[in-house]
Amino acid sequence: MKRHLAMTLAVFLSGCSQAVSQSSLEEIPREAIQSSESSSPLPEVLSPQEIAQGWIALFDGETLFGWQSVGPVEWRVRDGAIEADPATEGFLFTTSCFADFVLRLEFRASEETNSGVFIRSPLRITDVATDCYEINIAEPAVSEFPTGSLVGRARGTILPYREGWRELEVHAEAARIKVSVDGKEVLQYEDPQPVRKGFIGLQAREGAIAFRRIKLRPLGVRPLFNGKDLTGWRGHPQSASKVTVTPEGFLRLRGGRGQLESTQVFSDFILQLDIFVNGSGLNSGVFFRSIPGELMNGYESQIHNGYRDGDRNRPIDGGTGAIFRRQNARKVVADDFQWFTKTILADGPHIAVWVNGYQVTDWTDTRPPHPNPRQGLRLEAGSIIFQGHDPTTDVLFRNIRIVELPHLER
Repeated sequence: MKRHLAMTLAVFLSGCSQAVSQSSLEEIPREAIQSSESSSPLPEVLSPQEIAQGWIALFDGETLFGWQSVGPVEWRVRDGAIEADPATEGFLFTTSCFADFVLRLEFRASEETNSGVFIRSPLRITDVATDCYEINIAEPAVSEFPTGSLVGRARGTILPYREGWRELEVHAEAARIKVSVDGKEVLQYEDPQPVRKGFIGLQAREGAIAFRRIKLRPLGVRPLFNGKDLTGWRGHPQSASKVTVTPEGFLRLRGGRGQLESTQVFSDFILQLDIFVNGSGLNSGVFFRSIPGELMNGYESQIHNGYRDGDRNRPIDGGTGAIFRRQNARKVVADDFQWFTKTILADGPHIAVWVNGYQVTDWTDTRPPHPNPRQGLRLEAGSIIFQGHDPTTDVLFRNIRIVELPHLER
């Protein structure tokens, strides 16, 4: 049992292994630790180091979950890559919008290919030089904007054509766009009238094209918790939960129904945090756009790592990452007694959740507007709440950080 605890309580923090001290674990019931094996393997879309750094996978290597097709092109997944029918033209866009980020992917193109990766894009493009940014994939003989250029804006450095898989990295922060191909910087551009937010798109236009290993790291995140005390957070008079800050600087929520609520409010944002469930099949949640001062009146991103019959595709009570009572998690990615990372994106009516970098939910609230998100669509800013669900609650939180997303004005 001691060996099992040492393994399961190891955590990744800035690429280094750190153990949770005995002082934080003294009240954990040792007999509650699960030993059952899952018959469905965990997805491996990112490394532990990438997860700790805040990366999320936009493509799971198996499905087009989290993507939407625009145009007649037929997109398919084959051998861990997204491919397009070369006889048709169109786009594959994410269902989520992003603002400031680092985007990494691999692409494979023929010498005749004219394709591209679009960032901060609308679903319907009128003018590529003003509506979005297209990072071109094309040889100089095919396009005046060689691979890595911004079409209609700036030409990048020409690199020799190379067969097989190639790497593309795009750093987009406010008005600045930086592009690297195969590890070499080919373009830096600053837009006097920047597009601030939009979808990420893959284009099929001319020639063969395929994409894989598509991942993104949000930029501009800031801490919501100082790791020392409860500054910026408050309890509720009807809350029975006990909240402490551990010697390691973790928030710990235990024992009884209740909540810990942020004093700041947020509308459109990306929230990232690490969570540790100290019990088998415990129930908790992260609420957002909550009505300030009220008890758990918000959207809830579920925390529950239980699943049925050893099958991670059959979550109990929605599963970790579910939008509770709205959309179940498609797979239970996290385990009890191990730190995991959750990313919540809320942008207008659209909500998406990643667990350990793997997208588990993708939901748009189509209900009529209502001030209480339990009853309908709430776009107004609200607080972040960590839930105590019942007397057995014992959950820790750390590395709580957030970045607000700009509202589209164009």
